[in-house]
Amino acid sequence: MGIGERALPGLLLLLLPILLLPSAVYSELYVPKPRHLTLLKSALARETSNGEHSDMWTPLSDQGWKPCIRSSNPSSIPEDSEGYLQVFLDGGLNQQRMGICDAVAVAKILNATLVIPHFEVNPVWQDSSSFMDIFDVDHFINVLKDDISIVKELPDDYFWSTREYYAAAIRATRIKAAPVHASANWYLDNVLPVLQSYGIAAIAPFSHRLTFDNLPSDIQQLRCKVNFEALEFVPHIRALGDSLVSRLRYPSTQANDQLPPEYLRQTSDVIVKQKPSKFVVLHLRFDKDMAAHSACDFGGGKAEKLALAKYRQAIWQGRVLNSQFTDEELRNQGRCPLTPEEIGLVLAALGFDNTTRLYLASHKVYGGEARISTLRDLFPLMENKKSLASPEERVRIKKKASLLAAVDYYVGLHSDIFISASPGNMHNALLGHRTYKNMKTIRPSMTLLGQLFLNKNITWGEFRQAVVEGHGSRQGQMRLRRAKQSIYTYPAPDCMCHV
Repeated sequence: MGIGERALPGLLLLLLPILLLPSAVYSELYVPKPRHLTLLKSALARETSNGEHSDMWTPLSDQGWKPCIRSSNPSSIPEDSEGYLQVFLDGGLNQQRMGICDAVAVAKILNATLVIPHFEVNPVWQDSSSFMDIFDVDHFINVLKDDISIVKELPDDYFWSTREYYAAAIRATRIKAAPVHASANWYLDNVLPVLQSYGIAAIAPFSHRLTFDNLPSDIQQLRCKVNFEALEFVPHIRALGDSLVSRLRYPSTQANDQLPPEYLRQTSDVIVKQKPSKFVVLHLRFDKDMAAHSACDFGGGKAEKLALAKYRQAIWQGRVLNSQFTDEELRNQGRCPLTPEEIGLVLAALGFDNTTRLYLASHKVYGGEARISTLRDLFPLMENKKSLASPEERVRIKKKASLLAAVDYYVGLHSDIFISASPGNMHNALLGHRTYKNMKTIRPSMTLLGQLFLNKNITWGEFRQAVVEGHGSRQGQMRLRRAKQSIYTYPAPDCMCHV
């Protein structure tokens, strides 16, 4: 038997697990070739300079706006509450965050006592983290003590009012039909009578259930106060976030974390004198749900298209509006999320080079590490939670999607620049929070970028010029909130004063 014949059984043994994989899983392991090879070659060959001298690092100038949240008068809370208000929040961390702000506002409108909101188990990430697992509940209650009455749990008389109770049958104390963006009057007409009759009302679902328009200024200001002052992450999240930010700012000290205290004391003066590095946080919003729901083609061939179509059918029963359009139509309309390769090209075109420190904020990227490889080639100093923190430091957030997202949010809030590969709840929440603090946030022009990436003949020079010109006014410049827009994404003028 020849060498080749003897090796064949072993090779088949190695390949058998892959050959037996379902097509959906196999498609995620398959790594498509770069879709924009000409641009990628030019981007990889770009000159390396001291990237921190780029104009992109220049902080935003004073835009004439400052945070402006008036303090409430302690006597503004009536002595007698109308009853207890429960809300059941679904969605991810940032959707829950907005729901908490709205719940406080609704409790104020109704003169109700708010029970700390209940978080539903996320059906996608299977995360059962509670409010108290994520947010500092004592800080939350203390900051709002002059605005509304808040309790951590219901008194014994209402022990029966649980999620399981409302899931079992139709209940008189549950409000299920709250419309999206309901007015203050809707709550006064439909929820207040339940509170007055039973002493308690439970609203489920409660997501985007309060309008952004035609509300009294004190209610809008209260929402701002909750979002920007009352919602603070639990201490261990803040501590881990501070450690990650420090390691990004002072990368030479990261390797010293495990050194003896005596050595660290000897070198402490050098560490203090070290100039802090600048860094970008990139929210890479490219998970399987996003890829499937977009109905776009990401270069994985027939296997990937089939796998994503099957996933769409299983999760949304085929009810995905985008699936009726061609890939070219979707990209022309800016409906396709940017792949790791594409957002890497955008960052390179904006002037960030291979000395740029990039922190990758993401939960689970579709295609895994292999799909990120092109982005890593462009930005070899790319870090994430796993690369910056030890397993011991990460043990309290492991497999907890909301806590992982909280750490990313914290680091994103303390970065020099934040950019998201595609608009979404994390992007919108941080855009608003960083606007409130006058910090630079790049908003990708999805329509422009979709059209640029469709042009297979575009040169690197043309691409770079179009990206730079198209994003000159999308770097955190103040945009006043318009009708129907979210107060949490556009905090001026409701949460800010012009000075």
